[in-house]
Amino acid sequence: MPDASMLRDSTQIIVPRTTIDELEARLDERFMVTIVEETDSTCRIIGSPVVIKDVSEFLSTRGVNLR
Repeated sequence: MPDASMLRDSTQIIVPRTTIDELEARLDERFMVTIVEETDSTCRIIGSPVVIKDVSEFLSTRGVNLR
């Protein structure tokens, strides 16, 4: 049986809120994801493993530091 943390890592990304403020419209246009505000300073981007991989690439090419 797969480890739950491994599955979670492949279906979500935690990013700073300021990142979402700047890129949310582009993420919504380009990817099928759900964005959830976790705290005042972080958000969680949730999607399928394939989509999350593409979102990670998209964010990293724009200089976003992923946790």
